[in-house]
Amino acid sequence: MINNHTLLEFVNVEPFQPFRIHMASGRQFEIRHPEMIKVGRSSITVHTYPDEVENPVDRWQEVSLMLLESVEPMEATARHS
Repeated sequence: MINNHTLLEFVNVEPFQPFRIHMASGRQFEIRHPEMIKVGRSSITVHTYPDEVENPVDRWQEVSLMLLESVEPMEATARHS
């Protein structure tokens, strides 16, 4: 489990570096701007972009911090792919 302090370090770093959150379910969230995420004590709220086919509107999703598996800079994941 990732705690809120660890996640806030990624959100508040200057200059901001995009990062990817990996969930226990296998789902991933790409955080490309600090305003895309709100970090609480036990959960995060993540902005997701619209998908023209399945989800045509912007939306926010609340996720429990207990379900976060890892967080990493997006540059690191791009190099390994």
